[in-house]
Amino acid sequence: MSEPTTRVAVCPGSFDPITRGHEDIVRRSLRLADRVVVAVAHSPTQAKKGMFGIEERVEMIRESFADEPRVEAAEFQGLLVDYARRIGAGVVVRGVRTVADFEYEMQMALMNRRISGGLETVFLAPDPEHSFVTGTLVRQVAQLGGDVSPFVSGPVLRRIRAAIRP
Repeated sequence: MSEPTTRVAVCPGSFDPITRGHEDIVRRSLRLADRVVVAVAHSPTQAKKGMFGIEERVEMIRESFADEPRVEAAEFQGLLVDYARRIGAGVVVRGVRTVADFEYEMQMALMNRRISGGLETVFLAPDPEHSFVTGTLVRQVAQLGGDVSPFVSGPVLRRIRAAIRP
C-alpha cells in the first residue's frame, strides 16, 4: 500500500502586516490541504509602501500561527508558479473581498495555470467580520493613532506599535 500524498497549498501575498482576515483564510485553507505555506513575496506585483521588512513579516506569520504546526511561513522571489513547484504545492489559495479583487486574482490565476501547466487557484471569500480589512488600512489607521487591535493578533499589534513609536 502506498503512502498518502501530502496536499500542499501556498497562500502568497505581501502580508504587511498579516491581519485577522489573512489568518482566517489560511486557517480555512487547512480544510483543503494538509500543509499551508504562507509565502511573503519579495517583489510584490502591486507597488506598496511597506511598514515591515520581509524577515519581520515572516516572523509575524510564524508568531500568528504558533499554535498550528501545519502552517509554515516562508519568503520567495520570482514567479509564484516556480516557487509552488519547488515546495510541491498543487494549489494557490487567495482571499477575495471585492469584485475588483476577483478580477485581478482571476487574471493571475489563469496566467499561473497557463505557465505552470496546471497550478490551480482556489478563491475563498472572507468572513464578513474581516471583509473590509486590508494590510494597507491597518497601517494607515495605526499610523494615524487609531486602534487596530480588532484587526490583528497580539504579536502583530506589538510590532505595529513598536514600528510607529516616535
